[in-house]
Amino acid sequence: MIGISKLYCGHENPGDAIRYGHQSKHMASRPMAHATPKTAGERRPVTAWNITRSCNLKCIHCYSDSEGKKYGGELTTQEGKTLIDDLAEFKIPALLFSGGEPLVRPDLFDLIRYARGKGIRTTLSTNGTLITPEIAKELHEIDMAYVGISLDGIGEINDEFRGKKGAFEQAMTGFRNCVETGQRVGLRLTLTRHNYENLHEIFDFIEKENIQRACFYHLVYAGRGKDIQGNDLSHKETRKAMDIILERTEDLHKRGLDKDILTVDNHVDGIYLYMKLKEKDPARAEEVLKGLTWNGGGTYSSGVGFGDIDFLGNVHADQFWMYYSFGNVKERKFSDIWMDTSDKIMAGLKDRPGHIKGKCKLCKWFKACGGALRVRADLVYDDPFAPDPACYLTDEEIGLTQADYDKLEEEGEHFPVPEALTAT
Repeated sequence: MIGISKLYCGHENPGDAIRYGHQSKHMASRPMAHATPKTAGERRPVTAWNITRSCNLKCIHCYSDSEGKKYGGELTTQEGKTLIDDLAEFKIPALLFSGGEPLVRPDLFDLIRYARGKGIRTTLSTNGTLITPEIAKELHEIDMAYVGISLDGIGEINDEFRGKKGAFEQAMTGFRNCVETGQRVGLRLTLTRHNYENLHEIFDFIEKENIQRACFYHLVYAGRGKDIQGNDLSHKETRKAMDIILERTEDLHKRGLDKDILTVDNHVDGIYLYMKLKEKDPARAEEVLKGLTWNGGGTYSSGVGFGDIDFLGNVHADQFWMYYSFGNVKERKFSDIWMDTSDKIMAGLKDRPGHIKGKCKLCKWFKACGGALRVRADLVYDDPFAPDPACYLTDEEIGLTQADYDKLEEEGEHFPVPEALTAT
């Protein structure tokens, strides 16, 4: 995650300590405030648990390829509690309950209460369509730190993505029920060519509906996401989207509106933000670069500071990597699986500088970006340590010369970017 509000505007938000090693003042009294890691590499993983594959919607970009049916083999309630015991002992900073749609699982609140009783900070990822006033009240009463509701546009654009007419209005009801009860809630949106030109409208919506947080995700070609790969933003379109996100976040901050705006799944955003800020405030830009370098970008993300457990109990580097498992929590503790580097991919994820290939290893921003998202490189090039094809910085911006490319060609490490991403 790249904290746009924090880095570009200096606005303090929950999560600052985990991402940038500095505990914000208004978070100092919160649970886990003591858990600020000394180095990013020491972080325990924020852990996503896909507690069910079942879902009441059928989104066209779903990484888990979920739909409205019953799937077998999911962790039982007791197996889930045993998992939570281990996660608590392992001292993870947060547990994200996800799916499918987690609210279709009958024991969800039992599991959340159990995790809260163990002192784990809990969050929820949902499509929002099932959040009644009663559910919103219960989420707030059990001290759910954050509820993220997925939208992919306004009105019919969202319904097309979600595969159900009326999904937008149902999600809106979910948002409003959370706001009404005082539950902290945010919007999660995956950027594609269907919606990026409506970003101004989406920011207007965030303000109008009093939504406190918004995460803008870059598309990953996993699950059904591979079927809409052609709708991913080109590098030029991504830069345009980032310009709008920076502009509107700064406007919210200048008007004193307390919003936490982030981008997700492309650490290049941090470097782009730094370059833009350097034009306006060089001194503060250097402080931002220090924070990005402490964070390390992809270096300490998937496989280090973020992990995933799927509905069957398989452990993955992140939720998009469900096709590759390091082990199953029914057979071994998550903590044991996570720290075991006998698997070559896990070993590489925990030592990215020693494994990264192509232009990423020569990029002058590598210490702050870390090569971004490894699973996207694996999906495009069949090599988890190839460059992330979604890097939208120019050769000049990353300090690459023709001589560098010639060297990469000789070493067999020139990875051409897909034509669709370089389209103008």
